[in-house]
Amino acid sequence: MRRKLIAGNWKMNKTPSEAVALIADLKDLVCNDEVDVCYCVPAIDIIPAVEAVKGTNVAIGAQNLYFEEKGAYTGEISAEMLCDAGVRYVIMGHSERRGYFGETDEDINKKLKKALEHGLIPIMCCGESLEQRQQGLTLSLIREQIRIGFDGVSAEQAKGVVIAYEPIWAIGTGVTATSEQAEEVCADIRKYIAELYDAETAEEIRILYGGSMNAGNAAELLAMADIDGGLIGGASLKKDFGSIVNYNK
Repeated sequence: MRRKLIAGNWKMNKTPSEAVALIADLKDLVCNDEVDVCYCVPAIDIIPAVEAVKGTNVAIGAQNLYFEEKGAYTGEISAEMLCDAGVRYVIMGHSERRGYFGETDEDINKKLKKALEHGLIPIMCCGESLEQRQQGLTLSLIREQIRIGFDGVSAEQAKGVVIAYEPIWAIGTGVTATSEQAEEVCADIRKYIAELYDAETAEEIRILYGGSMNAGNAAELLAMADIDGGLIGGASLKKDFGSIVNYNK
């Protein structure tokens, strides 16, 4: 049985002191023994956030890493740095990174392999624009993102990767894919993982939905057979995040 994972993507929000305050506010609201919880915070917040979640059920994630081990890469952060700081998860391939910073599927593949090399849990994002969906390209596009992203990754390694399906047209817009739309894509992702690897790997890998999941729709989305959690944006900065974590109560 796959454990649900509710991961908050704080994006470029919260100073270190604000991060600590928010973690304190959410502490009693995000307790659920049946669900894994993670806050993916800005790099400057990582160390105080790791300290603030000690003794709780929450893990800290990063929003990015660089695929080189170390060197003259001004402004970047390495997997080793994240591990040493106490990070457990790391997002890669978010549509904002792809769109604003030109990250390619090949870049994401390098990042995924570097994260796995250091024992981090990658949350690899994939998704389509509204135009691509209207053109009927959703499933073929996402399969291509996954094919390149997982290139050179063994079946055993793949089991430890989290995939987050994010329809770009539903991020921060207030528009959410219907449960059936989200399930259709997540089910096809699982089917494709079985084609790339095997049924066992496909059954173990966790697939999140990341497109305006909130307290009102979380239970319906998370009831779908192939949706194993959520990558939550704006709602992760509010007390409503606790309602999403406790969708089953």
